[in-house]
This record gives sequence, structure tokens and C-alpha cells, in this order.
Amino acid sequence: MEIQGVASVLPVDDMKAAVAAWSGLLGIEPTFIDGDGWAQFDVGGKRIALAGTDRTSDKAGVMVKVDDLAAARERAIAQGLAAGPVQLGAHELRCTVTGPGGWPIVLYAPKPK
Repeated sequence: MEIQGVASVLPVDDMKAAVAAWSGLLGIEPTFIDGDGWAQFDVGGKRIALAGTDRTSDKAGVMVKVDDLAAARERAIAQGLAAGPVQLGAHELRCTVTGPGGWPIVLYAPKPK
């Protein structure tokens, strides 16, 4: 299993206001917006994601892009972490792992073509 990226995920209730605030703070526009569900900013080689209606938790967490979602999920389980089922998201396959402190770790991979 290879990790292809890591990003912070921040839950937001008002996507429009959150995008405006982060755009002003970072001085850039988002690289991707999906309505009220999702927005992301790529800055300095890192990603900050805003999760609106398409969120897996109301807690801030991280998302980890992997090349083999099944292997990543099994690795988390082998470490004693609780891992939910693989689900189809709007743009990816994902599963949520409960990390230390109860923080969500969303493992994800692109949808198969």
C-alpha cells in the first residue's frame, strides 16, 4: 500500500462563508468546489478540505489517499483501529477509521473506471 496524499478535513455548516473566509485568509481561490458538499484548497503542496454536506464526521480529521483501499483498511484493523465499511463517495471510494482521540481518518482511493 502506498500513501499518495494527506489532507486536513474541516467540517463546515456554511460552505459559502467558509470558502470566502479561507480564500481571504490564504489569498487564493479553492481548487475544487462541489456545491455545499465539499471544497478544497491546494497551497504549498498541501491540501485543506472543507466538508459540508458530504462529511463523515462533525469532528476535524484527516484524509489519506491510498493506492489500495482494501489493504489500507486491513492495515488499520490490524493496528486495532475501528474501520467502517468501504463506501462510495461522490468522487471516490472511502472508509472512515476512528483514530486516537476519536478523530476521523478517511482512507480513500479514486473510483474504479
